[in-house]
Amino acid sequence: MPTAHLPACFVDVHVLQSVPVSTLNRDDLNAVKTVDYGGVRRTRVSSQSWKRALREKFQKEIGQFATRTRRIGKAVADALVEKHGWDGQDARWAGAHIVVASGIKFGIEGKPDQEDYEVITNGLVYLPSESIEELADLASEHRDTIKKKKIEKTTDKSRLPTAEVQKIFRRGNAVIHTFGRMLTEVDDAGVDGAVQVAHAFTTHRSDVQVDYFTAVDDLTAEWGETGSGHLSEAEFSAGTFYRFATIDLRELITNMSRARTSASPADIAEDARNIAGAFLSAFIRSLPQAKKNSTAPHTAPDLVHISVRSDRPLSFAAAFETPVRPAQGGGHAAASRSQLVEYAQTATTLMGNDRILAAHWAGTGPDIEGLGDRINSFDALVNTGVEAAFAPREGGA
Repeated sequence: MPTAHLPACFVDVHVLQSVPVSTLNRDDLNAVKTVDYGGVRRTRVSSQSWKRALREKFQKEIGQFATRTRRIGKAVADALVEKHGWDGQDARWAGAHIVVASGIKFGIEGKPDQEDYEVITNGLVYLPSESIEELADLASEHRDTIKKKKIEKTTDKSRLPTAEVQKIFRRGNAVIHTFGRMLTEVDDAGVDGAVQVAHAFTTHRSDVQVDYFTAVDDLTAEWGETGSGHLSEAEFSAGTFYRFATIDLRELITNMSRARTSASPADIAEDARNIAGAFLSAFIRSLPQAKKNSTAPHTAPDLVHISVRSDRPLSFAAAFETPVRPAQGGGHAAASRSQLVEYAQTATTLMGNDRILAAHWAGTGPDIEGLGDRINSFDALVNTGVEAAFAPREGGA
């Protein structure tokens, strides 16, 4: 689809969301992640953490799935055993041949005749989930050939057709077209992601607190003994988060057009529309699942603003460089909303209001001015934003 048919480059989505006691994201020391911004400490959730939650929800929304793993050989071996009736040893050898034929650097664990034998890629590969079955089918076609050659060292060659294996590794789907793929060792397999996701952070100062907890030993309690069976401590925090992401529609359509050369521009446009809607919906509703069983922090966003831009993304993170102060009666949500709106009006005026092709919002608070028209639900907000993004230019096709 020619990019000239698109009326916009980017769809920005801004979210304010109040999250109660939680530990959404932790560092290598098991501590709540933070960031110093505007001279105060904020709770932070890394983009990688939120993107994983987003990607999992997106996959369900769009109905397509991708698998990221270093153990593609084992995945193929399991498919050969479960769906093709191979014995375990032959399947493990076949999985090794798949990895070697891909051209990706790898390491070997165990010996070929042992159950712990596995060839593992040095880096993560990212494939449509159905590609695992395609690789298993390919291995089955060459079963007699690969049984005669074990992979015992990293210099061994595979007897599988390299071109056919790498063709499968180049395949993409909606997930990969959207989030991208880093796979430099297979020619033309890399995909530039069409989405950008920012680190989320609290709009205000937030202190990390320590929760000291114990677990009672039921039998000890029945026997009348005091004390606990386990004691430990965990960090948690709470606050109103600012979240931002954007989707580059032209990059998305470029990715899809390269992968689906036989598809019509109309079909690609319709699929891109569905992907954009699924992405926006998933971003609004996603929440990292760390410590969910002990915190259940499943809140809805307080405010969601979607803006369709013709030039470049525009984050409103700088609205909170000066930390939000709590309202007189307490609470950061209303003050965060006011601070965001004030900054958004100034920033969009400076950048040029004519660059905004559509702007709408939905939320729990009273009506506000400066973010476009109010929409009653998040689903309707997403639909309105997508329709505006894909509407033809005046006089265009």
